[in-house]
Amino acid sequence: MSIQQEQVESRRTFAIISHPDAGKTTLTEKLLLLGGMIRSAGTVKGKKSGKFATSDWMEIEKQRGISVTSSVMQFSYRDHFINILDTPGHEDFSEDTYRTLTAVDSAVMVIDGTKGIEAQTLKLFKVCRMRGIPILTFINKLDREGKDPLELLEEIEEVLEIESYPATWPIGMGKAFQGTYDRFTKQVEVYRGNEESVFIPFDGKTVTKELEEHVRSEYIPGLIDEISLLEEAGNEFDLEKVKRGELTPVFFGSAIANFGVQSFFNSFLPLTLPPQPRHASKGEVSPLDDGFSGFIFKIQANMNPAHRDRIAFVRVCSGIFERGMTVTLPRTGRSMKLAQSHQFLASSRETVDKAFPGDIIGIYDSGNYQIGDTIIGGSETFEFDELPKFPPEMFRKVRVKNAMKHKHFEKGLTQLVQEGAVQLYKTPFFQDYILGAVGELQFQVFEHRMKGEYGVDLEFQYMNHHIARWIPKEQIQDRMLDSRVLHVLDRDGHSVLLFENDFVFRLFQDKYPDVTLTTSFEKKKESE
Repeated sequence: MSIQQEQVESRRTFAIISHPDAGKTTLTEKLLLLGGMIRSAGTVKGKKSGKFATSDWMEIEKQRGISVTSSVMQFSYRDHFINILDTPGHEDFSEDTYRTLTAVDSAVMVIDGTKGIEAQTLKLFKVCRMRGIPILTFINKLDREGKDPLELLEEIEEVLEIESYPATWPIGMGKAFQGTYDRFTKQVEVYRGNEESVFIPFDGKTVTKELEEHVRSEYIPGLIDEISLLEEAGNEFDLEKVKRGELTPVFFGSAIANFGVQSFFNSFLPLTLPPQPRHASKGEVSPLDDGFSGFIFKIQANMNPAHRDRIAFVRVCSGIFERGMTVTLPRTGRSMKLAQSHQFLASSRETVDKAFPGDIIGIYDSGNYQIGDTIIGGSETFEFDELPKFPPEMFRKVRVKNAMKHKHFEKGLTQLVQEGAVQLYKTPFFQDYILGAVGELQFQVFEHRMKGEYGVDLEFQYMNHHIARWIPKEQIQDRMLDSRVLHVLDRDGHSVLLFENDFVFRLFQDKYPDVTLTTSFEKKKESE
């Protein structure tokens, strides 16, 4: 086996997805603790202790106790090299999350055991399902009173339309939570409430003195019956189905109590895939191909506010990355030397000299890159599939309060828009700036970052428009436009129509059936 193949086989690159408040960021913290990357885990809302979740590195994340940007964290565990991408749970940041999911080979879905499957979990699951990536489920908060475990399994199968296999099974819940039974290792992990577990061998039938010492006797008969029911009536475990994303192994635990997390992660490694081939314009690109290639799925400004830098996050897809190498950007045909490259623990970083397929690296960006760009070492030219784009549903006119700060405003606007969190439009004649977003929280984060990172106070003007559609410039006629249908230009100069609502949009389509309207500007139109 070559060094490259060995390195690829040892990689695991995955995202953690969930609805807000299900415990996703807390689970991430505990995994970092396991990997020895942090000595103690902060809490998502750590105002009293002054400790915050490692992956919530932005100031606004610490203040509000939410994740608003995808974080990248890397560490070694049990001879594997782990790349974790912690994603925003809030629906207003779906686009950032969807792009992040294109850079992973598997996903961990966190479900709040007290609430079951929630709206954002369903949306994100569907994206994973479309990509056919393995999904492991961690049902959290078993130390609180919640839904019946069988009911949760039924919900997963009916709502998500995927088979489930409970790899562990809870014994009681809430104040009476006793622990879990691991069907893979045939042992009970006893919950003690102090982050220290006791493991007791148990074949699912024979009650031993050791078991009776640690698990309350009234729970043992029920446990035996439930294990029997799972074995007889439940789905069979099928590793190939797991790897095809058709069956999800389900684990129970409590991330905040650090219970069940290590058992889950130990099982995670053999159940998930190393880096997989990626589809590109030339066909499949294998991680074992000799030539280096990767794609940019995220751009982040001001991760180091002292230096006002921009980092492009690259998923390495093939070959070996070496610091100082020269790569080509097929979109522009330009060659660039990658002299500054980093690996991450949220906002902390260290220089990386070499990286392999599956790794996430950050490269310094002086404004050359865009989200979705392919970079290639060597003479080949191809591009990976485009990343998903979503038309905004909310619009605000924006201007700087203090005209003396206009240069700072322009710089901040350019950099934050290039990250992809909001979209920028201009009116053709007066050059008014209009921001488009999927949700209100994106505007609030934009305003907060403009003030905190660029010293600029903003004024927003509410707009009634909620639908954006791209239109070929030559098809626009003045008679089409009024206060309910506005013509604006996106940041690349392409024409966009903003419609007030669905009624106005459908009326326009009926009136102008020959006009071509699309949800994004498609590359093929550039060559037509």
